[in-house]
Amino acid sequence: MSTSFRTLISPAELAPQVAAADWLIVDCRFELGKPDSGERAYAAGHIPHAIYAHLDRDLAAPITPTSGRHPLPQPEQFAATLTRWGMTPTTQVVAYDADNAAYAARLWWLLRWVGHEAVAVLDGGFKAWTAAGLPTTTEVPRRRAGHFVARPNRDMWLDVGEVAERAQRSDWRLLDARAPERFAGQVEPIDKVAGHVPGARNHPFASNLGSDGRFAATQELRSRFAQSQDGVADDHTIVMCGSGVTACNLLLAMEAAGKRGARLYAGSWSEWIRDPARPVAKMSD
Repeated sequence: MSTSFRTLISPAELAPQVAAADWLIVDCRFELGKPDSGERAYAAGHIPHAIYAHLDRDLAAPITPTSGRHPLPQPEQFAATLTRWGMTPTTQVVAYDADNAAYAARLWWLLRWVGHEAVAVLDGGFKAWTAAGLPTTTEVPRRRAGHFVARPNRDMWLDVGEVAERAQRSDWRLLDARAPERFAGQVEPIDKVAGHVPGARNHPFASNLGSDGRFAATQELRSRFAQSQDGVADDHTIVMCGSGVTACNLLLAMEAAGKRGARLYAGSWSEWIRDPARPVAKMSD
């Protein structure tokens, strides 16, 4: 493609393209505590020509005894999913969720990981689309022919051993995207152990966003990450969260601000705590 969207796209930019032959719009709405809620929301109304992607089925592999809650899908299986959706190497993909890119950014990162650069997230999500008075539908689009071959880039993510080693080094920075109270270990609504990886710093993904769910301006994002990174280079920055999903919001925000090269701790907190020998840090009240 001569021109493509690779980070964020606005409702006004997407609206003229919803029926374009080589554009694929993917509804990624989801709630961790209600895994069928996104599909119900999609059925009740979605952006025209959008298909639905389920976080657990389409954007993650099955959980294992040693994995986190959302392991990376096998590249070949993910490529088969993309082919089923009608993806080709020239397709412009646009992912959206309810508003804050917590789930859409997961698809954005996965596509980048398997070698597809022409993917963007709808800034402000479905909320921004409807707020702009743009149309919705309950019609499910017909399947179209696709073919996609995954070319995964192993350098884009780190495993638990690599994170354990780097988190203790001054020339690396581990950023945790969870809410401050979860990072501190004061509450833990999802995982069995509260706290954070020793050496990590908290950079809540919500801090990248305005009250409307849209991403902050470029300079504001750069300033916030500079504070969290504290002099560490982008390519020595690792991001994590509870299960490797909302951390992708940080990677998207960084790239939108011109900061490339940060890596995902794919297993994240839910994998880290699988082994009780791994250390856990908490912050005092």
